[in-house]
Amino acid sequence: ARRYGEVALVAAFQGQVDTVLLTIPYPADVDPSLYAQRDNIVDEHVFDKLRSLHIEPSGLCDDATYLRRVMLDLIGTLPTAAEARDFFQDTSVGKRQRLVDRLLLRAEFVDHWAVEFGDLFQNRRERGGDIRGIKGVRAFHQWIRQQVAINRPWDQIVRDVLLANGSTDDNPAVGYFVVTVGDLTATESDVGESVAQAFLGTRIGCAKCHNHPLEKYTQDDYYRFIAFFSRVALQRPPNYLTPTKLVIGSKQTVTLSQRIESQQQEFAKLREQTDADSASRITEKEKLIQSLQDELTALLSQTARVIQPRTLQTLFPQALDRQPVAVAVDSDPRQQLAQWITHADNQAFSGTFVNRVWKHFFSVGLVEMVDDLRPTNPPSNPALLERLCTEFVQAKFDIRQIMRLMVTSRAYQLSSETTPANKNETRFYSHYYVKRQPAEVLLDSLCQATGVRDSYPGEIQGIRAIQLSGPHIDSYFLMTFGRSDRFTACTCEKTTQVTLPQLLHLQNSPNILSKMTAPEGRLMQLLGSGRSAEQILDELYLNTLSRFPNDAERQQLLSGLQDVDRTESAVDLMWAILNSKEFTFNH
Repeated sequence: ARRYGEVALVAAFQGQVDTVLLTIPYPADVDPSLYAQRDNIVDEHVFDKLRSLHIEPSGLCDDATYLRRVMLDLIGTLPTAAEARDFFQDTSVGKRQRLVDRLLLRAEFVDHWAVEFGDLFQNRRERGGDIRGIKGVRAFHQWIRQQVAINRPWDQIVRDVLLANGSTDDNPAVGYFVVTVGDLTATESDVGESVAQAFLGTRIGCAKCHNHPLEKYTQDDYYRFIAFFSRVALQRPPNYLTPTKLVIGSKQTVTLSQRIESQQQEFAKLREQTDADSASRITEKEKLIQSLQDELTALLSQTARVIQPRTLQTLFPQALDRQPVAVAVDSDPRQQLAQWITHADNQAFSGTFVNRVWKHFFSVGLVEMVDDLRPTNPPSNPALLERLCTEFVQAKFDIRQIMRLMVTSRAYQLSSETTPANKNETRFYSHYYVKRQPAEVLLDSLCQATGVRDSYPGEIQGIRAIQLSGPHIDSYFLMTFGRSDRFTACTCEKTTQVTLPQLLHLQNSPNILSKMTAPEGRLMQLLGSGRSAEQILDELYLNTLSRFPNDAERQQLLSGLQDVDRTESAVDLMWAILNSKEFTFNH
């Protein structure tokens, strides 16, 4: 073998696909005691995998690292200096677990995860003619916040979104179909691809034009899945002054209903006329209205269906498992779809959510990309993914419980410092994989560290980036640092990759400089507080890096803060910290 580790071999023949994992352990003797200590079921599978591959795990991270790591990951917020001191002074057993329990109840948890789920639900303004407007985006955001705040089970949240109907004012979740369907028909829109990718981790977009080259899905499978949305139609008021309404029908039936309403209004005016020709015009109008009503009745009496554009074959709703589905003539086929998607036995549903959350905390998904679960793209630790799915289902899709399980595991608490034996390992979680803070979190970290918040057009003063409702809000920083535009369900829209414009912005931004030198900012307040150079240095480090400076840093930096005119040295020091990898990355 040229390399050690694990690789998946894929065999495909006449539409049948199977995968086998080949493991080639590293030629290393690892002390068995390094795998022995395990805090929960996550560790059982992570350390079993590392042991089978002879990969040495790193040691545990210290308290300062864990505090900063878990707060950034769980609530998108830096620890304050006071929180850091309190945590360091607590010497009791189980303090990390108690910290997690407190964080799960904080308002920032709701803010942070409302943004994450808003990305998944593509909560944004419409492309082209925006009818729902910012008001609708904010309403849907508040709806998502409410679900997170009450710890609504994930399956119930998804069902409510998939089955949303009525007006956007009465049911903000209708906004999901405003952006995924809009004024198009189901077959013209992206709704089927968005639903499959967001909630099943399945990319069926290729099958829209041809059979999927890497999966079992055919073009017929694609359009049968789309047929579940063939009765989703948006009723747009002519003047756009009243809310958009989702009705059970089709674009054609909505158009017919509007024509009938218009003709009935004309009919009422005709009946008020008394001229000689009015009787014949009334008769003709009655015939037209009856003809339109007959056409509408005929359409509504059909079962849900779509026309396959290539073969022109009529296709009826069918889930991606190809099991037959019975849809009544007068029912909404989304009912059967939502039931199938969120069923406890559907591991694609539980697995997709678990994998997304796992990547959020561990930087690398058990399956990469996280929304591409398929037999030909197996997880790096199949047993772990299966166990996490079981735990999630048994917890009745409790979001906080599955997160608590992950962030209290020993695997999550491993140091990001590598050993010579695991420095090149990137798939099996032998150490914590560092990652750049997401755009919203990093901006808030900068604001919190400097003590000066950003302002956003049209938003209340003092609002944080993790509280913003959508990507319509103008922010050069958020755009540059990879905020999701929410155009698709793909996680690739949100990026934490480092780019040259990001580095240039951090190094040269007048906005960041003004935060550091603002009279009301943290740095100027510290310099004017009468504190000693050592106290100022401690406060700067605690409020940015969530730790005290080490001896070497103290020796090197204190002299500059002891000068009579120390402002320039202090600004340079803070600028250096804010541009450091230790600040911008979560480690």
